[in-house]
Amino acid sequence: MSKAKLFIQNLIQEVRYKITWPPYHGLQSSSLLVLVASFIFALLIGLMDWSLKKIFVWFYNAF
Repeated sequence: MSKAKLFIQNLIQEVRYKITWPPYHGLQSSSLLVLVASFIFALLIGLMDWSLKKIFVWFYNAF
């Protein structure tokens, strides 16, 4: 039990004193960048899915 307690104490110390947290503005801009990139990738994947569906439907109907 003492090893678990020591681990938790060390964990709390590390989170408090050794981790550098980003400033709020930097966190906001990074989050916005991730949101925009995710939206662009979703659009690209949706466009590829739609176009492949159209191609396969045309191909299956042709034969």
